[in-house]
Amino acid sequence: MASIKSLAKDTAVYGLSSIIGRFLNWLLVPLYTIKFAEAEYGVVTYVYAIVALALVVLTYGMETGFFRFANHERWKDPNEVYSTTMTSVGVTSLIFMVLVWLFIDPVSDAMECGEHHDYVLIMAATVAIDAFSCIPFSRLRYQKRPMRFAALKLISIGVNITLNIFFILICPYLWEEAPGVIYWFYDPDYGIGYIFLANLISTLFTLLLLTPDLTGFRWRFSLKLWREMIAYSFPLLIMSLAGIMNQTIDKILLPWLVTDKEDAMAQVGVYGANYKIAIVMVMFIQAFRFAYEPFIFSQHKEETSGSNGKGYSQFSVAMLYFVIFSMVIFLGVTFYLDILKYFIGERYFSGLKVVPIILMAEFFFGVFFNLSVWYKLTDKTIWGTWFSLIGLTVTVTLNCVLVPHIGYMGCAIAALCCYGVMMVLSYVIGQRYLAINYQAGRLLVYLLVAVALYAIAMLLTTPSEFLNLTLRTIMLAGFILWAAHRENLTIKTVVPSGLLKKFKIKTT
Repeated sequence: MASIKSLAKDTAVYGLSSIIGRFLNWLLVPLYTIKFAEAEYGVVTYVYAIVALALVVLTYGMETGFFRFANHERWKDPNEVYSTTMTSVGVTSLIFMVLVWLFIDPVSDAMECGEHHDYVLIMAATVAIDAFSCIPFSRLRYQKRPMRFAALKLISIGVNITLNIFFILICPYLWEEAPGVIYWFYDPDYGIGYIFLANLISTLFTLLLLTPDLTGFRWRFSLKLWREMIAYSFPLLIMSLAGIMNQTIDKILLPWLVTDKEDAMAQVGVYGANYKIAIVMVMFIQAFRFAYEPFIFSQHKEETSGSNGKGYSQFSVAMLYFVIFSMVIFLGVTFYLDILKYFIGERYFSGLKVVPIILMAEFFFGVFFNLSVWYKLTDKTIWGTWFSLIGLTVTVTLNCVLVPHIGYMGCAIAALCCYGVMMVLSYVIGQRYLAINYQAGRLLVYLLVAVALYAIAMLLTTPSEFLNLTLRTIMLAGFILWAAHRENLTIKTVVPSGLLKKFKIKTT
């Protein structure tokens, strides 16, 4: 029981730092979309989509490989595993940098940065250092040092945000008022380049903070160990690649598929900015994932012991709560989109129509994650790879078919169909291997009612924004009260008892 409590505590720290970090980075979006034109922000969106893909390739599953072999009965020295892993990732990251430098012209052209080789070199260095730094961060998790892990992550994000504000807001002001102070390092025409530069500096600063974790042991490289780690980690690379491509491939394909090439990066910018509005759903799903993963395995033994006869009922309840809260988020974001749209610049408002679709796509992904319990508990994780590859096929196919005709709306529809297919397949196949009564009909009712309320709200839209918001607030409150009454939900059932006692909240 103590180990479960420790796992829950560590998960909370990792999860909270990740969510706070994502939220803080999210707050940079208004700055970017107000200061930069659609096409410029499109380049940022495009580059970071490729960076996310490159980071998966450059770590090639070695993070998980490190955990496996550091705990392997045949490899007694975790430091040997650690130094072998770091050497491997360090060398491949260096090779990556050299290759980018040697082929900078075609790489820059492919990344829509033909006139700015420096953008590509800066981000290549950033992703190479990030890949290398992933291993020391993995070691911190292995050593059960979540506080140092979280502190370093948040410090890095804080430095990045500070530099963004400095370069994008403060420097232009100083350039107008006192150019002599910054003329020696600041170029007012460098624009989005300062976004990439801030990222590189914060990454280098993080590596500097990791110095204690790169010393204090004897560096060794075991070829035999490395071969075994590669054999173990390569399948994980395939699964991770398929997963990250499902999230980023639409932004990478979009400029290549639109018919109006001059407007291509502007479409990427508009799509990327409006995608960020839906990140509320993404953060909820991520918070749920951090809490649910340890819950899965801690409940498994109890549920299968045969003493309680619940038949995995806790997983069914978790799914029910997830669906209800997700639908509240869906309605909350879509109902108040007239207010939330000011999170991005006015020039990006044309893309607001993708927000409901992206919200629902992310909801489908969240349900898919909930359903993944069956292949995790039955050790049939290969199905996760197959689902990701099938989803990738759906994504690429629909992007190629739809984007030339309807632009970035095709990307949103492709994402919805991708996660929808993955969700349905996981449910149908999972019931054959581990039958869990999710009460699908009950869940479908909440989904359909939420979609119906959204449709009604759109049909009843009036010229009065106040009247619209009032009506939608009543509808949202009605949905929450209806769901709470239907499921007997109270403050006591959804808020931890410790918090209730701390804030002296009465539930009776």
